[in-house]
Amino acid sequence: MTRIKICGITNINDAFLAIDEGADALGFIFTESPRKISPRKAKEIIDKLPPFITKVGVFKDEDFLTIKEIMNFCKLDFAQIHGNKSEKYLSLFYPKVIMVFEFNNINIFMKIKKFSLPFFMLDLPKESKNFLMNLEIAKKAKKFGRVIIAGGLNPENIEEVLEKVSPYGVDVCRGVEEREGIKSPEKLKEFIERVRKWDIQKKLKNSEFMEEDLSLKL
Repeated sequence: MTRIKICGITNINDAFLAIDEGADALGFIFTESPRKISPRKAKEIIDKLPPFITKVGVFKDEDFLTIKEIMNFCKLDFAQIHGNKSEKYLSLFYPKVIMVFEFNNINIFMKIKKFSLPFFMLDLPKESKNFLMNLEIAKKAKKFGRVIIAGGLNPENIEEVLEKVSPYGVDVCRGVEEREGIKSPEKLKEFIERVRKWDIQKKLKNSEFMEEDLSLKL
């Protein structure tokens, strides 16, 4: 099943809305953003969450000690790191780290390969001009590890992303908002439903293929 992360959680209602609809992970943004949340507010939400939900902190320019303090205080499971960071810096968080690679460098494959991570996030550009080309790049990146797709996702384009890339996970934020920082129940529900519907269809196709292959062998 495709893992689903709902990012930019700012309140308890959106957190439970995402969980009730079937999200696997919630993202809390601690770096500069219209959806930035304080560690104390994030902890208040996280303390009320049911078990088996992955909590991810989103960081960019914060120093190591600050991130570690926030992770410990909020009981976060992973640090999602944006920006140009060194292998040594990331190793301080390993294995509880999700490195984000942005499509702003033609040597993106070299960068991904350099870090040798079992899984990582690809942040697609927000503009749709090269959307299909970027999906092809994302598909090729799967040979380096499990890929999580983020950036510009919404209920309208998620099925195309799944069909083209079949990623390990997807990460949505603005694409399911009612207004800045507040999720839309309708959009969030539709997004998750479309992902799960695609998962089921994929499973059925694989099952049919296996049955056909078995019948040929017999």
